[in-house]
Amino acid sequence: MIFRHAEEVRTAHPGLAAGALHATGVDGAADVEARVADHTARALARLADGPESRFPEVLAWRRTFARTGLRPTQYRCASESLLRRLRKEGSLPRIHPVVDLCNAVSVAYAVPIAVLDADRIAGPLLEVRPAHGDEEYTTFDGRTEHPAPGEVTYADSAGRAHARRWTNRQSGHSAVRDGTRRILVVAEAMHEGGADTVARVLETLADELGAHWPVTPVTSLLTDAAPEFTLDDTARVRYPGMAP
Repeated sequence: MIFRHAEEVRTAHPGLAAGALHATGVDGAADVEARVADHTARALARLADGPESRFPEVLAWRRTFARTGLRPTQYRCASESLLRRLRKEGSLPRIHPVVDLCNAVSVAYAVPIAVLDADRIAGPLLEVRPAHGDEEYTTFDGRTEHPAPGEVTYADSAGRAHARRWTNRQSGHSAVRDGTRRILVVAEAMHEGGADTVARVLETLADELGAHWPVTPVTSLLTDAAPEFTLDDTARVRYPGMAP
């Protein structure tokens, strides 16, 4: 399967910096609490100097949302929402070890990170592109929505939308769950120096995943010259009783 940003997205948002990670062999049993605490402590220290609304990483996504016709204070990118919750509540929700790690790294670097169950995505292509309007998006409570025409989404080859409003909200269909074994992680930034930030995010996540699970993550920075990331669909861990 190939992941990429459509040419019209890259053209409309030349400041986009993005990277992807693929790993096979995760589960819900790892204890990541200490590392989650370390990453959230870094974010809390930064928040002590001022709210997330002043962060250049967040401001860049607010400008991006405004360019797409969204009200930035009504629809926030995922990292801003997490930072806002962290500032108000002092902690982040616990969902699944993989998600918890990604959320903690997201607030530490203040950029949105999407983590998807790769086996819930219909290949051969997952593309960040403007919606046609007929894609199906599944909410976390099971309802079906249709992204508005032109809304940036993650769309797979079956016409399923795996996000609403780009980095605002992920889909319940491809959310990481207890049975997840193979993941696709995407980090996206819009601020000046975003490519360096995304590179550090990928390195951090690869180290964390490798330390907690028997996985060898594959990562790649996505650029105009090399905009595609190929997931090795054959690299799956076999478990007792699993059909070949």
